[in-house]
Amino acid sequence: MPIRIPDGLPARDVLVREGIQVMDESLAVRQDIRPLQIGLLNLMPNKTVTESQIARLVGSSPLQVELTLVRIGSHQARNTPEAHLINFYHTWEEVKDRKFDGFIITGAPIETLPFEEVTYWPEMERILDWTTTHAHSSFFVCWGAMAAAWHFHGVPKHPLETKASGIYRHRNLAPASPYLSGFSDDFQVSVSRWTEVRREDLVPGLDVLMESNETGLCLLHEAFANRLYIFNHIEYDSNSLADEYFRDVEAGRPVRIPANYFPNDDPEQRPLNRWRSHAFLLFGNWINQVYQTTPFNMAEIGDDREGSKRPEMAAVAKGEAS
Repeated sequence: MPIRIPDGLPARDVLVREGIQVMDESLAVRQDIRPLQIGLLNLMPNKTVTESQIARLVGSSPLQVELTLVRIGSHQARNTPEAHLINFYHTWEEVKDRKFDGFIITGAPIETLPFEEVTYWPEMERILDWTTTHAHSSFFVCWGAMAAAWHFHGVPKHPLETKASGIYRHRNLAPASPYLSGFSDDFQVSVSRWTEVRREDLVPGLDVLMESNETGLCLLHEAFANRLYIFNHIEYDSNSLADEYFRDVEAGRPVRIPANYFPNDDPEQRPLNRWRSHAFLLFGNWINQVYQTTPFNMAEIGDDREGSKRPEMAAVAKGEAS
């Protein structure tokens, strides 16, 4: 089955060119099928690029998926036209009474800021708590994963001396995990961040699925609330790291050429994508797990988690508990 996206969304043309089956809303309503409801809270500055990246991956499943685009209502986006946001996005306040089979929260280019200094952090905390009871499964990406790990468990992020940027080998630490079905023993993942989460800060219940000898933790799973935390950008396009590198150079930031990315470390040469297949695998496995375990009656999603935000775990991690 194809992915169902809003009529007229620019990402549609990108997906069609790549062979991803796309179904417009007008056609999808004619089919007597309950599609998986997937929400995407898009915190990235270039929202149209991120829409295509995520829609490409969730749309590769044989299941019908309906993607709802969500944005922070308390933050004014500066890099996406207002008309695009009005036409295709809902604020979280507009969807907070809905329930979702899966909910994705992206990264954001604010990872060096303390969480409490992020202008929309109060709304972000409400959204994270809301995912516990209104999303059957959540998938947190990069800064979104760090924010969730801090909010739910008090797991801190640590600044890096230099930006971790490039394509790095990772190890499959949980071959029996349904999220890593079909994964190689080791594989390559696109990494782009100024901070890291460290293994020694993890709390019980956060299981490490992927890790790199060079860049550390990559993917965590939490059985409670069916949460995945990925600290790297496995969803990135072939040119995403190049675009970031040239932007950082132009801005005068102290960055190195992305590791293992440009042929012969020559930024004039076109990079080759060596992580795409595992990106499709990971998101396909996640969609399949959501399908296998979510209630058919969406009203039942999260009912067993009411009042179970588990703040005591965060208190212990932050040293606040007696």
